Amino acid sequence: MEGDIVKLPKIVELSKKYGGTIIVDDAHSVGVIGKQGSGTASHFGLEDDVDFIVGTFSKSLASLGGFVAADHTSIEYMKHHARALMFSASIPPASAASALAALEIIKTEPERIEKLWDNTNYTIKCLKQNEFDIGDAESPIVPIYVRDNTKTFQVTQMLFNEGVFVNPVISPAVPSNSSLLRFSLMATHSHEQIDIAMDKFIKARKIIGFGEPEEVLAEPALLSNKA
Repeated sequence: MEGDIVKLPKIVELSKKYGGTIIVDDAHSVGVIGKQGSGTASHFGLEDDVDFIVGTFSKSLASLGGFVAADHTSIEYMKHHARALMFSASIPPASAASALAALEIIKTEPERIEKLWDNTNYTIKCLKQNEFDIGDAESPIVPIYVRDNTKTFQVTQMLFNEGVFVNPVISPAVPSNSSLLRFSLMATHSHEQIDIAMDKFIKARKIIGFGEPEEVLAEPALLSNKA
C-alpha cells in the first residue's frame, strides 16, 4: 500500500528462530522485481527460505485469477482443504492463455522492467525535488501522502478532471492521518507524461494544500517559485 518492499531477510531470520511459516504476497512484485521479474523472494535470493508464494494474474499479467507456489505436499494439502479453492471454478482458458503470454513477454523483453524502474526513479526524484511527502517509497507504486480523507478525494477528483488517474487510499485501509494517493507507473509512460502529471500535482497542492512539510505550507510563495 505504501510502495515499500518487505524486509524479507529479517522475516526469514525470525522464522528460522521461532519456527514460523512464511507466505509472501507477490501481487505487486511479479513482473517488477527479482530475476526476470519473478518476485520478492528472488529479489533477495531467498527462494528456498519461504514456504508459500501467492500472487495475482490481474496486475502485471493483465488477466484474472491467481496462483500459489509451494512444495508438492503443501499444494496437495491445499487442493483438498482450502475452501476457497474447493468451491471455486477454473479460470477461463482465455485468461490462462493471456497470463501465460504476459509471462513470456516479461521473460523475453527485460527492457520493459528496466524502463519501469527508470520511470520509477525519475518520478521519485521529481516528487522529492518538489517536497511531496512520499514516505519510504521504493517501488513503481509511489504513495503521495495527503493525510486527510476529504482532501484525498478532492485531489483525486481534481487530477481526474485534469486527465491524471490516481487511486485514493483512505481509512479504514490506512489510518485517517495516513490517507494517500497511489501514483502507479507503467513501463509505457514517458518522462514527458510524468512531467505533465507532476505539474498537475503541484497545481492541485496549491489549491487544496496537502503533502508538504509544515515550513513549506507556512510560506506559499515558495510553491509559486518552484512551480
